[in-house]
Amino acid sequence: MLSVLRVHLPSDIPIVGCELTPYVLLRRPDKTVTTDDVPESAPLDGHFLRFKWYRIQSDKKVTVCSVHPSEQATLQCLGCVKAKIPIAKSYHCSPKCFSDAWQHHRVLHDRAASAVNENGNEEEEIFGRFNSTGSGVLNASLTGSASSTSLTNGSTPLYPAAVTQRSGGETWFEVGRSKTYTPTADDIGHVLKFECVVVDAETKLPVGHSSTLLTSRVIPAPSPSPRRLIPVSGADMLGNLHSDGRITSSGNFTVLSYNILSDSYASSELYSYCPSWALSWPYRRQNLLREIVGYRADIVCLQEVQNDHFEEFFAPELDKHGYQALYKRKTNEVYSGNVHTIDGCATFFRRDRFSHVKKYEVEFNKAAQSLTEVAVQTTQKKAALNRLVKDNVALIVVLEAKFSNQGAENPGKRQLLCVANTHVNVPQELKDVKIWQVHTLLKGLEKIAASADIPMLVCGDFNSVPGSAPHSLLAMGKVDPMHTELLVDPLAILRPHSKLTHQLPLVSAYSSFLRGVGLGLEQQRRKMDLATNEPLFTNCTRDFIGTLDYIFYTADSLTVESLLELLDEDSLRKDTALPSPEWSSDHIALLAEFRCVPRPRR
Repeated sequence: MLSVLRVHLPSDIPIVGCELTPYVLLRRPDKTVTTDDVPESAPLDGHFLRFKWYRIQSDKKVTVCSVHPSEQATLQCLGCVKAKIPIAKSYHCSPKCFSDAWQHHRVLHDRAASAVNENGNEEEEIFGRFNSTGSGVLNASLTGSASSTSLTNGSTPLYPAAVTQRSGGETWFEVGRSKTYTPTADDIGHVLKFECVVVDAETKLPVGHSSTLLTSRVIPAPSPSPRRLIPVSGADMLGNLHSDGRITSSGNFTVLSYNILSDSYASSELYSYCPSWALSWPYRRQNLLREIVGYRADIVCLQEVQNDHFEEFFAPELDKHGYQALYKRKTNEVYSGNVHTIDGCATFFRRDRFSHVKKYEVEFNKAAQSLTEVAVQTTQKKAALNRLVKDNVALIVVLEAKFSNQGAENPGKRQLLCVANTHVNVPQELKDVKIWQVHTLLKGLEKIAASADIPMLVCGDFNSVPGSAPHSLLAMGKVDPMHTELLVDPLAILRPHSKLTHQLPLVSAYSSFLRGVGLGLEQQRRKMDLATNEPLFTNCTRDFIGTLDYIFYTADSLTVESLLELLDEDSLRKDTALPSPEWSSDHIALLAEFRCVPRPRR
């Protein structure tokens, strides 16, 4: 007979909005073991599985910590209550938690204070009792009435709530009848119970005992403070990417570049500081999607997108938001794992803003094979290929704008745009390979530029810090022959050094923070490296902090109108790096708003 051997949840902590999918191990009548579902519509030997989810509601109300949502709150910041900040952000699990988070937490107070026209008396009342150590006025006696309003949002459960049991001050409500369940805001602070039982297909009665599991208390999905769009072209208004209205004028467009951290790389060994539930893919994918959709970019360039995640999640989900998707998977001469988990580059664009004209795929492995055929001695070809072949790719897309800002000079002229998206994932010691791949990509873009009068964008994770040879090649159009990274060239693929050039007038978009004029720029300049004109970091882990990601544009045909504000270390939790519960990649997203400008007459 069909029997349940084991039920298990991959993550013990359920989060609002993140689907729970239990692992159910079955023994079939023929004694084989399987994880396949046995629904009522397809019974096995006269039996099927019935699933139910319950919410356990205690008469004692529970609140959760805003910093460590898996912990129960014991303190409440009265400053948040007075400032009418969302109540969920006012709770902390300990005095140390509140003290450590104070620098970040105070930003909420500052923004709330500015939103009420800087009421001096009220601000003094809120801040006057916080001293330099970060301790503050706290309500250490959390009662049921203090938290009850934040535990529900009035959402209607999928199934009508039915009281199934009440004992010892607990009431059990049925909330789902499928194998999977997605917690809602009504579940916050409550334990969920999953029940699986074998049912006789004829009598519809359970056979044997049910298998159950209990979750931890449901926690709200962490919500980082929105990142604003900062004008750099002299405008005096700040755009908010989380508002309902569009932030760009009809002739402008926005481009997002983001390495989302492939699940295959997101191991607990590498990112031990990130809670396991926040590192799990079911949580990260939802958090990443919320972030990406919230930016409302016209063009989205993502790196480290797994093949299966593109097909099963990002493409269909972003399609719902009006995006068309293009993808280039890495080649797999080196990779030996599951072909579905190979990552690649994905480019999305809004169908109402652009149409697809052409797609080019760059496989650096093929370029390496061509190079070794003509430039490497026969005896060295195998060693050369072992060094050069790294599976990296680039996706180049030519789009046509459905809007126009050509003006009266060129009425009706097609506005084309070329967007390159790449991830140069090469070990640091192979500096020659990294330079060669960037140079190969730029030469390919030069050929496209020679065939059409077309603005260009070069986006991606280049794994190269500002001032490195690849960055110099991109930003300056050449590499100093005395650059130390050129000394690593065992295959002589970088010689003569004079060939390491290109003619594209590329400029890094974020350098506009140092050149632009407008409100909010001074704060952003403090997050920039004045020596390199680049952000202080776009990648932040316990072992490394620095800039690896860029958006380059052709300055003779595009101009930067605004940029997504940068994060600083105060924007991150004091006790963590990236990824974190708030930000689900070890990289930060970059976003720039552009306007096409007429090319100068030659």
